[in-house]
Amino acid sequence: MTLTAQELADLMPDARQLESDEPEMESSLHYAQLALLVACLEWLWRDRTDFFIGANLSIYFSRDQLKKRDFRGPDFFLVTHTERKPRKSWVVWEEGGQYPDLIIELLSPATAQIDRSLKKALYQDRFRTPEYFWFSPDTLEFEGYRLVGQHYEAIAPNEIGWRWSEVLGLFLGVQDGQLRYFTESGELVPTPQEAAAQAMAEAAQAEARSQRLAEQLRALGVEPDA
Repeated sequence: MTLTAQELADLMPDARQLESDEPEMESSLHYAQLALLVACLEWLWRDRTDFFIGANLSIYFSRDQLKKRDFRGPDFFLVTHTERKPRKSWVVWEEGGQYPDLIIELLSPATAQIDRSLKKALYQDRFRTPEYFWFSPDTLEFEGYRLVGQHYEAIAPNEIGWRWSEVLGLFLGVQDGQLRYFTESGELVPTPQEAAAQAMAEAAQAEARSQRLAEQLRALGVEPDA
């Protein structure tokens, strides 16, 4: 019998104050990669209020799992069509039965086999998460899967190795040893710092063009400010 979100919530304890129970990231490479994925998407979607990003955050999805604490949450997950607000963890039965729409696991020697097998099966069969990617900051292994019917099917890379995410409306691809987002037209989604530097560079270029034009006008005997 399939339970509705309300029926599920009625059966579960009130867990809105459950703290995340995740271990530290494997290495500085993993931490930097996770921070990059979060910062770039939050910058790109800075005007949106209908999503939640979980970064190394626990997901609680059943009474048994809550009791055993035998599941480590994804490194990165995205839930759409929800309220953008801080959360201590993602508690499925307190969120209308919503599971992540996209998950990215960062492989490490300690977790790679589980991420490729047990977690992939869980995200496919229990979470029904539409898209699942994994990436290794160490070896640059990168794979992606999309839920088609009841099973994950591999997302084929394009000619430069990027994979399209229908959930994000963006490509995911490896550049300079890091997993990055790219627009449909192929432009890199910047970090806030990269965006600020780009804006400053464009302003400087515009000022330089204005000065060159003023010099050309003066050479023709025309005072640009007149």
